[in-house]
Amino acid sequence: MEKTKDSYSYYFEEAPIPKAIAHMAVPMMLGMSINLIYSIIDAFFIGKLNNTAMMTAVTLALPFTCILMAIVNVFGAGGGTYISRLLGEKNLEDAKNISSISFYLSLLSGFIFMLLAIPLLHPILQILGARGDTVLFTQSYIMVFIIGSPFVIANFTLEQIVRAEGASKVSMNGMVISVIINIILDPILIFTCHLGIAGAALGTIIGNIGAVIYYVYYLRNKSATLTISLKTFKPTPIICNNIFKIGITAFLLDGFLMVSSLLLNNLSARYGDYAVAGFGISLRLVQLSEFIAMGLYMGVVPLIAYAYTAKNINRMKKVISTTTSYMLIITMSISLIIFIFRNPIYYLFSKDVNVINTGIYILIAMLVSSLFAAITGIITCIFQAIGRAKEATIMSMTQGILLIPIMISGSYIFGLHGLIWSTTVAEVLTCLVGLCLWIKFNRDTNKIDSDLDN
Repeated sequence: MEKTKDSYSYYFEEAPIPKAIAHMAVPMMLGMSINLIYSIIDAFFIGKLNNTAMMTAVTLALPFTCILMAIVNVFGAGGGTYISRLLGEKNLEDAKNISSISFYLSLLSGFIFMLLAIPLLHPILQILGARGDTVLFTQSYIMVFIIGSPFVIANFTLEQIVRAEGASKVSMNGMVISVIINIILDPILIFTCHLGIAGAALGTIIGNIGAVIYYVYYLRNKSATLTISLKTFKPTPIICNNIFKIGITAFLLDGFLMVSSLLLNNLSARYGDYAVAGFGISLRLVQLSEFIAMGLYMGVVPLIAYAYTAKNINRMKKVISTTTSYMLIITMSISLIIFIFRNPIYYLFSKDVNVINTGIYILIAMLVSSLFAAITGIITCIFQAIGRAKEATIMSMTQGILLIPIMISGSYIFGLHGLIWSTTVAEVLTCLVGLCLWIKFNRDTNKIDSDLDN
């Protein structure tokens, strides 16, 4: 297992930029890809049940999982970026405190969420847009996630914490452990135990538990920088403010994503189960390029945060420009491959002609938007990494504020066509806002760099 103390000082300060990016981002990209492969395999197994209502139920549950990810990012993104900035200041003692505080608060928030969500299960189902045959399937699926929510939140929080100190391989290992457990258990729980989509959810939860155990072992026994010891659990107003000011921006982003997903489910349901299923399958396919791009720019967040805090602006800019170039090339290449083979790929998930025809059309619109989403994502992560809460909040809110009215007006004016292309339009506009903020930030950092040279 990598020695994090040596790892973070070398890769954060001395390693050539491509090597540092590869060290931090490649394990993250592999981990995200493996998670996506599991998601696709999960959809494949459920598709083998030949029940469109089940596939629709899994799609309807996506906004619910967004709630969990929103909570995760309060402590994962907020705590993780704060840890990287503290390491840039060589403040190792506070970094230990943040890792412990982030973990225990994430675990506590998971239990609170579980206690609140169980009594509200039926209203949640109505909000998710579950109707008719999909109600029982959606209920059984998300009930498992509600019970397992403390482990899901803790898992993804710990993943971001260990990555913040430069332990990218450890971060990837945890994701791989979770996915391997999922893949092994999926066919057993779905088919052998006849649990259907509830079995798929249960496999995911058990996989998350396995990853949590791994991360806890690492932080207790192997990490030279961080800890989860209760002795270091000493939250103060200043510490909580630094965690939450960035964590809340990430929470808002996922919160708007949840609202837009709910809206998408309810609007697409007007056109039938085939439209909802088409959106769900297309989303999983497009996530291949989106998740790899996400793994790339999320992987370098600690490098950006560390360099900025250490006032090594030139290195920070080189990390950003090199990462952006890699990201654009990868996103366009994967999207092109998916587009070329869209027909045979789609037949793997559904035999329903309506689902296939509508889904392929949706897929094309999503592939176009994925390029702009990647640019928006890296700009948002930059602002989160350097602690610029104002810009990060603007980016998080802009996407949601634009998408919701565009989605509603597009659906009512242009019908299903307008709904399908609404995300693309919103992504383009959000990307333009991000580029404007980036230009302003770049001028500010040029001034800082010039002052340091003088």
